[in-house]
Amino acid sequence: MRTLASALRLHHAGASPMKRCLSTHVTNIACNDDEPGFLDSVETFYDRAAKLSGVSEKTLTAIKAVDSVLSVKFPVEIDADTHIIIEGYRAQHSRHRLPSKGGVRFSDEVDLQEVEALASLMTFKCAIVDVPFGGAKGGVKLNPKKFTPKQLERITRRYTMELCQKNFIGPGIDVPAPDVGTGPREMSWIMDTYCQFNPQDVNAAGCVTGKPISLGGVRGRNEATGLGVYYGIREFLQYLEVQRMTGLNGDIAGKTVIVQGFGNVGYWAAKFFENNGAKVIGIGEHDVAAYDPNGLNIQSIFKHRAKKGSFRGFGNAAILQNPLSILERECDILIPAALERQIGLKNVKKIKAKVIGEGANGPTTPAAHDYLVSQGKVVIPDLLLNAGGVTVSYFEWLKNLSHVRFGRMSREWEEAGKEKLLTLVEASAGRQLTPQERRAVVHGAEEHELVYSGLEDTMMGACEETRATAAAKNTDLRTAAMINAIQKIATVTEKSGKMFL
Repeated sequence: MRTLASALRLHHAGASPMKRCLSTHVTNIACNDDEPGFLDSVETFYDRAAKLSGVSEKTLTAIKAVDSVLSVKFPVEIDADTHIIIEGYRAQHSRHRLPSKGGVRFSDEVDLQEVEALASLMTFKCAIVDVPFGGAKGGVKLNPKKFTPKQLERITRRYTMELCQKNFIGPGIDVPAPDVGTGPREMSWIMDTYCQFNPQDVNAAGCVTGKPISLGGVRGRNEATGLGVYYGIREFLQYLEVQRMTGLNGDIAGKTVIVQGFGNVGYWAAKFFENNGAKVIGIGEHDVAAYDPNGLNIQSIFKHRAKKGSFRGFGNAAILQNPLSILERECDILIPAALERQIGLKNVKKIKAKVIGEGANGPTTPAAHDYLVSQGKVVIPDLLLNAGGVTVSYFEWLKNLSHVRFGRMSREWEEAGKEKLLTLVEASAGRQLTPQERRAVVHGAEEHELVYSGLEDTMMGACEETRATAAAKNTDLRTAAMINAIQKIATVTEKSGKMFL
């Protein structure tokens, strides 16, 4: 039997040719060989929008370029006899506003181009939802399932040391967050390591977001991206032009939904759709997909997967051995919430959904996007729809800098004011409310309710801006969202003058 140490030596040396081939096959199964990669796709969408933006060529060229890239390799001790070399990256696409902001992913698919593409998307996302950050992204090339928690902690802390030493992290410099393969645990390690390097920084908790509540996190951050997906799709369904294109009414209730990817984004998006009356009929994961036209119970299938490690054997659901095939089933709303390049020229003509809401980054190639739009499908783009995570990360960052929990200074005052008003209304009406009714009326907002409210308002505004630009420019929603981002970034960079020093 292969030992852990020998398995990790294989990881360091590189996968076997067959494994490399299988990994490439899985990644590109939806795409033709001549379709652009992730970074090229982002740049293609940017170039299309740039032509319609009205921004000068000089500024457009500067906005497009990635500002700074950190590439590191460092040894990590696995056991007394084994060290491996870990590769890590951090890309800062834009510092037109500071800090720059973006997640850190742990995946054996991480490479420099992917990190640069994700950093670029983060810049545009932040601009679209009016979050005053530049865009960044980080990644460590490893499969976290192959390492113990202690080993992952050692790797995370060492990666953070590299960021600290190269000035690529700090509450006013660059603020990481969770991404694929990372979560609150890793963010805790990052914050603690940063604090050890910067013990005098009173705002050190703001060096990273997505932390546990006990360490300065904000309530509502965990579900933020999935909730933002829900809010965005809900808004577009209420637009008359979308209803005409799709034949759908504006209600979430009764809609059929398929979600590809059941990580943090996919789970919460499915949960919010289910809670609001939609029927989630399909969920795809990396190994198989589950399908039931009568609807899947989200919490039940979540618990089943947690216990069994797979959807296999869940209730009456049909198990699809080809997980990508779930994208091709009939539904009202399709949410690709897994990885990039999941809808390409090999499968796009089989997509039957009326609305495609991109919960993942870059799930659709340019040619596939063009085909969907030509067929009258409504494609709500990633750079708008999954910006809920960075929006609530912004709220967490503000909380860390202010050192006050949201609602702490106003909740009791708000409730007291409502009590006085309610007493006057009761006296005038001649009727007193029951204790339950009174509590419901005077209730002051909790932190998570304020976060939800701020996210909802942000998504509603960004959706309406995108809709207006799409109509004014007679273009698709992706191009419209990108135009808005480019124009906002250009305004900041040109008025500051620092771009052309």
